[in-house]
Amino acid sequence: MQPGHGEEGILSANIPPEMAGERLDKALARLFPDFSRMSLTQWIREGRVQVDGATWRPRDKARGGEQVRLRVAREEKTGCAAQDIPLDIVHEDEALLVIDKPAGLVVHPGAGNPQDTLMNALLHHAPELAELPRAGIVHRLDKDTSGLLVVARGPRARKHLEEQIAARTFEREYHALVNGVMTSGGTIDAPIGRHPHQRTRMAVREG
Repeated sequence: MQPGHGEEGILSANIPPEMAGERLDKALARLFPDFSRMSLTQWIREGRVQVDGATWRPRDKARGGEQVRLRVAREEKTGCAAQDIPLDIVHEDEALLVIDKPAGLVVHPGAGNPQDTLMNALLHHAPELAELPRAGIVHRLDKDTSGLLVVARGPRARKHLEEQIAARTFEREYHALVNGVMTSGGTIDAPIGRHPHQRTRMAVREG
């Protein structure tokens, strides 16, 4: 059975002989490419994976020929309303969107921002994103930060983007405006914490 996105179902496969000696989590990542290795490892630990009727650990080695049954965990769909909010789309194809988020726009709905967010705008532009957790958003920028945000348009693209972020191959570059004279080659090394008066901001905090 192949479950649809947002549903829970059972997938089954046989571990081929050429995977003998591989860790179970690595073998599953090859057998079920629509799911990230991180998710598969978590499901093994939760007992959602059975190998020949038994529960294995992620590091257990396959011998080849085992039958695997995977109970796919349900992922919650995005429970957010679509709103007609203009988007500055830098790139769009069948796999992903790249949005130039302006300063002042909140990424996700939350306390104090139940609507008028980037997620609301995305759901108006591409209603199918409602089938994905967080409408395909895999990273975020603070409200007052402008910049590019990558949005997955399907589960496979979301999986690949999340794996790149986890492996730190997804590079991010920030530019900041400062007052005063900067010395070339200098390093700013100071403790950062919640702003003492504006709780939605961060600031350099001593002590």
